[in-house]
Amino acid sequence: MGRRSLSGGVRAKGSDRIEFTFVFDGKRYRPTLPIAPTETNLRRARERLKGIKARIDAGTFRFVDEFPDYKLRDELKAIAPNSSGRTCREVFDGFLAHCDMLVEMNSLAFSTVNGYRRILNSVWSPAIGEDVFEEVTYSRLSAIAAAHTRKKKTYNNIVSALRCAFEFGYKDHPRNHNPATGLDTLRITKKDRPPIDPFTIEEGEKIIAASHAEFGAAHGNYEEFRFFTGLRQSEQIALTVHDCDTTKGTIAINKAIVLGKEKDRTKTREDRDIALCGRALQVLKRQLELRTALAQAGKIQHERVFFQEDGAPIVNLSYPYDRWRYVLESRKLRYREPYNARHSYISWRLMIGANVLLVAQEDGHSVQTMLSTYAAWTKGATDADVERIKQAMERSPEPVYPAASHDGLRSLASPEFATDLPPEDGWGRLSWRKYSQRTGGADGTRTRDPRRDRPVF
Repeated sequence: MGRRSLSGGVRAKGSDRIEFTFVFDGKRYRPTLPIAPTETNLRRARERLKGIKARIDAGTFRFVDEFPDYKLRDELKAIAPNSSGRTCREVFDGFLAHCDMLVEMNSLAFSTVNGYRRILNSVWSPAIGEDVFEEVTYSRLSAIAAAHTRKKKTYNNIVSALRCAFEFGYKDHPRNHNPATGLDTLRITKKDRPPIDPFTIEEGEKIIAASHAEFGAAHGNYEEFRFFTGLRQSEQIALTVHDCDTTKGTIAINKAIVLGKEKDRTKTREDRDIALCGRALQVLKRQLELRTALAQAGKIQHERVFFQEDGAPIVNLSYPYDRWRYVLESRKLRYREPYNARHSYISWRLMIGANVLLVAQEDGHSVQTMLSTYAAWTKGATDADVERIKQAMERSPEPVYPAASHDGLRSLASPEFATDLPPEDGWGRLSWRKYSQRTGGADGTRTRDPRRDRPVF
């Protein structure tokens, strides 16, 4: 059994050099670099060695480029005769391999690497993939990026992915100029962001009632809980029974599910606890009872609080997204993205006079965001509006029709909501089937907005 390296493969070699130890092409090498072995430089050298090993695994490592004054460089040139001409595609492959290693070490989010991979493969590799990496110029990169200036956010994402990849590649050539550093990201102002567009309490109740009526308790509870907690969807589908305390009436938000994979942190990288309003606590208890019934019937083998009708966990946001669109279209409500359910609850809380600091902490915003983005929606709120919101937050409306059958299992009743906005005639289960056939989303597999029909970076 081999010995573990106590130095991490990096150690001081005299007073002015650092030695690296690694295996390349089946042979162990110990090259050095003329760097003073200070604590900081040794730490950086260990990070550099991780990159070397990642490039070796990816097949993109070029020994002579990394250690140009190595005493056996003539022998190694025979191993890598084209070491000075590696392509951008090789650099991209090495960069992505390095990122995958960071994901495995829980140091980088899977969704971030997925974005890098998609952008590099769809934008940069087709344009410069076969170009010699060190010969690519700023003007060429700038021209490619300029073709993607329709939206600032898209442009910034494309530039950011390239700069990260080039920064990785130029660590092999620290004395050379990196042309990607000249690509500046565009400043995104308040005007560039889509305005928040909350629902009124009447609109929210109508969406909730339709979700219960069309899809049953599992999905109805999902939408109702979202409207009265302000959770991001990625946080809600990651919620487990261990995160819920029905005695204290709180939930812990400490993870998210993005692109089907769980992240051990939220969007803001800060865990938070939320004290549930009376309505949300009622919904949670109903959902947990439904979950218990399905688990006893052998339909649930996971810890998630929210799930599909058959008990399967929700891992793809296109599943609730398609239903959301159907409900708004069928009830003839002006379309707004699902994220506005979160905006609605935050606005409602401010309208009834909730403490701004508390709202900011529980919903994962800064106080400045509360004041600059949401406070405007409190203006013009009438006493009647405030009273309706308070009543809605206190408790769910009483159910007025019996429980429906759920695949042979009698499930909890979905409440019919006390609203003067009943569903329009002509929309029902058959309408949903026709709608799902038109959009291709009945099984939650559609991942594109049919209005745009194009991927979004």
